[in-house]
Amino acid sequence: MSDHEQQKSAPRRSKILDALAQAERKVFTRPAPKSAKAQVKFLLTRTKDSAKDLAERLGTSRRTVERYRAGQLRTPQKRLREALVEATESEWQPQVRAQVREQASTSGGMMVHVVAYFGFTASGSSDDGRERHITTPISPTYAARILQLQEAGATEEELHPVVAEAITELYFTEWGSRTDGLRAEITPVQSIEFEF
Repeated sequence: MSDHEQQKSAPRRSKILDALAQAERKVFTRPAPKSAKAQVKFLLTRTKDSAKDLAERLGTSRRTVERYRAGQLRTPQKRLREALVEATESEWQPQVRAQVREQASTSGGMMVHVVAYFGFTASGSSDDGRERHITTPISPTYAARILQLQEAGATEEELHPVVAEAITELYFTEWGSRTDGLRAEITPVQSIEFEF
């Protein structure tokens, strides 16, 4: 099996979804709680003080949640620590996150830096693909589509064509002013970063 076939058959991490979440974390105006006790207390405010609901969300017992709230436990195991960080950051500063998403969708757009293998087709011909390092703005129209798909629970595979189309529009075709009919495919994404 070739390296390219191994990359195709290997399960993909959610690089695009992770990059969108990371971009949102960068716009926080205050740091999210860091200690397990503070994270549990914050998350309990979001679950209306239900230790049972929070325990189900974190994949742990109700008693464990209560011990962290009381400060009896301080250092969670890796799986619980990751669940606490993810849950806390996904709930942290929803108004700031909403304002940034609204601005990106209506007027500001986003920046993307991607390292990926780009292959092309244009008007019946093809160009051999290659790995490229691209930094380009994404228009508010595409930013809105990407963010709507993310909110709707889209998978990585559903986001790939939209991100590829957004990059193609500005970087490769300059808003349709050159290379009419060019289509780019991104496979595989080595790294990707978004910026609001």
